[in-house]
Parts: sequence; C-alpha cells; structure tokens
Amino acid sequence: MIPRILIVSDKVDTGSNGLAAGLGRGGGAVTAVPLAAIAFDTSSPSGLTIPGFGGTLPDAVLVRSIAAGSFEAVTRRLGVLHALSRLSVPVWNSAQAIERCVDKSMTTFLLKNAGLPTPRTFAVEGLAVAEEVAAQELPRGSLVLKPLFGAQGRGIKLIRTLSDLPAAEEVNSVYYLQQYVSRAGPPFRDFRVFVCAGETVAMMSRISDDWITNVNRGGVPEQVSEHGKAELASLAVAASAAVGADFAGVDIVRADDGNLFILEVNSMPAWSGLQSVVAVNIAEAIADALLKLLADRAEAAAAPRPYRFAAPANS
Repeated sequence: MIPRILIVSDKVDTGSNGLAAGLGRGGGAVTAVPLAAIAFDTSSPSGLTIPGFGGTLPDAVLVRSIAAGSFEAVTRRLGVLHALSRLSVPVWNSAQAIERCVDKSMTTFLLKNAGLPTPRTFAVEGLAVAEEVAAQELPRGSLVLKPLFGAQGRGIKLIRTLSDLPAAEEVNSVYYLQQYVSRAGPPFRDFRVFVCAGETVAMMSRISDDWITNVNRGGVPEQVSEHGKAELASLAVAASAAVGADFAGVDIVRADDGNLFILEVNSMPAWSGLQSVVAVNIAEAIADALLKLLADRAEAAAAPRPYRFAAPANS
C-alpha cells in the first residue's frame, strides 16, 4: 500500500520541496497543507478534517513549518498535531517536541536534566528579578539575552552591565539569560549538527566576524574536520533525545577551554546552509527515515502473532 504523507508547511521552499521529492522517490504519496487549514470537526469520523484526505487520515505527518499567529491560533494548530498523535499517526516532530524546543527555557531545563552540558541559564519575569540574576552572574562574565521564542539569531543581545538589560515592555517582561560562552574570535565559530531518527546526518561549522554566527546573519558554512566529529555527534543525538525530537538541528559551541556546550535544539530547522557544504541529501535522509518507520510498522502489524495456549481453569 502506498503511504500517504502530509507535509505541514505554511510556505513552499526548497526544504518542503526536497522532502516531497524524497518521499515521492521512496514511494510515498505527498500532500502539503498549512496547519491553519486543518480543522477540528466532530462530524468527521476522526474528529479532524484535512484538505486532500477526504475525511481520512494520513499515514504520517512531517512538520516543516508553522506560521506565526495569535496565541489562540498557535494553540489550536499545535492542538491539531496533538490530536494526530492521539490518533496514532506518526508526527515528525510531535507537538510536544516542538513546544519543548520553541520554549528555550524548557529546552535548557531538559538538557540540564539529562546531564548534558549547557551554559548556566535563567528564565525569569520582571526587570527587578532579571537585575538580581545579572548582578549575581555578571562577575562570572557576560550574559546573553535571548527572546524566549526567537529563532535565527533575531533579538539576541549581549549583557555586560545591568544597564544593558532592556525595559520589561521590550521583552514582554520575560528575561531568558544565558552565560556567554567565551571563545576565540573574531572570527567566531560554532557548530550545527543535524540529527534524524537517532543518528547524525550532517554537520557544519559556522564562521563569522560577529559572535552571532547564524547563516542568515552572514555566517559562512564550512565543513567540519574529522577530528572532534564523534563528540559533536554524540552530544547532538543525546540533545535531540532529551527533547523528544525525531529530527533536529542542534547548535553547539566550543569554549576557550575546549569544552563543548549545547546552546539550542531546533525542531523545525532550516538546512540550506548546511546542505551547501555536505554531500548527503538532508531532505532525502529525513524522508527515507520516515518511510522506514512506516515500513517497519506495517511489517510488525502484518506479522503473525504467536499462539498462546491458555491452560484450563481448575475445576
């Protein structure tokens, strides 16, 4: 039977096109739909209505992107993903994994809870409390202020003194403060490691004259030398598992003393920069892993169950 795959994407880009092509080559039938177009519908047998599926459900869902929206809209969209998982449809990544990664405070909590190296981090509400944290931590070195829900390096600020802290209304009164990992530079370097289905698919260095090395801000992708790859791969796989992601882009930095620290785990990662310096087709690797999961599930469902003899009850 041909597996029917739903790609959740609010825009058409090379990533979603690559996923569709990879799934198609592997024998899947692909439909791409924005999450906003999927409705809760109690008149439907499943309780959901998905364009292109005629009242039925897909065999699997790949979440490429979720459009920004009001709190109510985003909550409803994530609710759809939760519902699909409840209906036993594999969702990559699940709503739970996305929620964990979007919220940087939960990501760092889970990394720390798993015993993984991540910088000292604090997420607090109110300027007064943020000032208390900064006064305590700044003697150790600078802090990095990040938007709790930000991505691609936007809104990041280096905090060297208490006066660098923005007013509460500029950050919705939430201050996510992380110890700045001191490293050589400029140029500065960090790593992006792509993990899928518990295995490292590809990795790159990002080089920049700015300490914020995101490719969309001018960071230059480079291949990673063989030395140190194993340690990066091990940390990235563990980080992905800690947040429950089926695939993820894990950001790692090496400090001056040589120690590695995990900064973030991205559950809806872009990979155009990474793809430019690696031979493996990343979209195809994701597609192949998902199709293998479905094939394994189908094989397990079709396998005959061993007969178990039930002894008669004592009379």
